Amino acid sequence: MPLELSHGDRRLLYIAGGVLLLLIAGSLILTGGGNDTSEVPTTYSAGSQGGKAAYTLLESSGYHVERWEHALPELSDPAHTTLVLAEPEGFASGRDRAALRQFIERGGRVIATGLLGAFFLPEHFAIPDPIEGITWKRVTSRSPSSITRAAPEITLAPRAYWTELRAMPLYGDGGKVFVVKYRFGDGDVLWWASATPLTNAGLQEPGNLEFFLASIGRADQRRILWDEYFHGHRQSAPTSPALVPLRWMFFQLGVLTLAVLFTFSRRSGPVVPLATERRLSTLEFVRTLGSLYERAGATSVAVDISYQRFRYWLTRRLGMAGNASIEQLEDAVRESRRDVDPALAATLRACESAREDSGLTARTALKLTRSLHEYADRFQLFGTSRKESR
Repeated sequence: MPLELSHGDRRLLYIAGGVLLLLIAGSLILTGGGNDTSEVPTTYSAGSQGGKAAYTLLESSGYHVERWEHALPELSDPAHTTLVLAEPEGFASGRDRAALRQFIERGGRVIATGLLGAFFLPEHFAIPDPIEGITWKRVTSRSPSSITRAAPEITLAPRAYWTELRAMPLYGDGGKVFVVKYRFGDGDVLWWASATPLTNAGLQEPGNLEFFLASIGRADQRRILWDEYFHGHRQSAPTSPALVPLRWMFFQLGVLTLAVLFTFSRRSGPVVPLATERRLSTLEFVRTLGSLYERAGATSVAVDISYQRFRYWLTRRLGMAGNASIEQLEDAVRESRRDVDPALAATLRACESAREDSGLTARTALKLTRSLHEYADRFQLFGTSRKESR
């Protein structure tokens, strides 16, 4: 059976397809066609704040460098490994800090940058300074070491500074220290106020390249692990950033297909009328109405309703006016029926009197309404009107 879509369905499908194409085009534009230009010191980024140039330099210079896309507890061979934590995103959990602490104690080296990088370390005394870190600053060496001999001055954005005096201050300005080094167990820690010296733009500043290579050490001594786990590149994620928009494209296509199938099946299925639920059955209605009259003490009203209904159908059957007197009704009934009850007139007069009797008892009201009902059955007043009243 061919699929027939209405004009409204086709218009909805065209609009959804256009929105999907705009989303795909926007994602491709924002990702730069697969080239990461984010301003984060990740080895995948070619932006000014990325770290792709430094990573490529280490690879071409013979360093044993690789991207680390695993959790910190999976670190191994700490005595011959240097871990670079370049501006990690997010805070370290207790499990991560414990794993990094054990890694350093067993001889590992860690280069951590930025305020968040300091919180990964077993000892951290970094204070944020966002106003000072807006611009780059030229800082000078503070202590003699192999690193400061290679680069007497470096350039960085001092977004934080170190306050603990037991660590060796390597670079600073005025009373603030921006680069420190300290021993912890069998390993050592290097902390930078920011990742500026290893970024694509900062690597070109005088002294930054020499400072970066001196911090890494000799190429034949240690394995270099550049952390990408805390930049969002996990082992389970796609290896190529270009696959991310493609994955989202197929996901959106799947959602759109399910939405079209669902709406078509809902609108093209069999139409079943809803069952009308009655609030009350007939007997419940009678009981409710009776209890209402009982609580209100309106026995005369119940007699009046039954009497008016009886008179209406009796005068209609006899062809008389609605305001006929009781004597006229009795005479007409006697002419039309031979077996007329002599008590009919007395019952009708009693009903007339009961209409204005506020002290009418329930027993008397029940007796009068029952008598009217019996007369109606005898004269067959309601038999012809049941279909009409329904």
